[in-house]
Amino acid sequence: MKKTKKKKGRIAASRKTTKPRKAPRKTATPRRTKDGGQPGWPTLSPYMTVRDAAKSLAFYRDAFGFAVHGTVMKDDRGQVMHAGMRLGAAAIMFAPQNTPNGMKPPADTGAADSLSLYVYVPDVDRLAERAARGGATVLAKPADQFWGDRIAIFKDPDGYHWTFATNVGAFDASKAPKH
Repeated sequence: MKKTKKKKGRIAASRKTTKPRKAPRKTATPRRTKDGGQPGWPTLSPYMTVRDAAKSLAFYRDAFGFAVHGTVMKDDRGQVMHAGMRLGAAAIMFAPQNTPNGMKPPADTGAADSLSLYVYVPDVDRLAERAARGGATVLAKPADQFWGDRIAIFKDPDGYHWTFATNVGAFDASKAPKH
């Protein structure tokens, strides 16, 4: 019969055992930011569905200068199932279509553009040259805008609309379109 004694609100065994004790199992405690996110990721990160995640990794690197951030997750066949990338403070995440979420890239839906990913970069003209060489479809070459940014606009191979900008001045109401 096992003797027990009560100690600080819990029952503890008082007899000694000859079996070696196993070390307590360590479980990873997720590191979180104050807002509940992961360190190194902004609170809002666009999550895109792409046709081929491995090709998207290469495109975003070559055309726009993004770098892999975090773990590129692959399935047991080596297919990229999730990736995250950063360009300065900007972050994107993506996964291939045909996943359980049922989402498709814009190029496969036929829907009109309704969102542009707006990213500030130190030199929009230099990025525009790189993007054109990297295979992005140029929608608008770099041009100064009345709100003070110089922008260039592109579409990526999956149909996402991108606006890259460098702030070059202040808002000028005299150049704003009249409604």
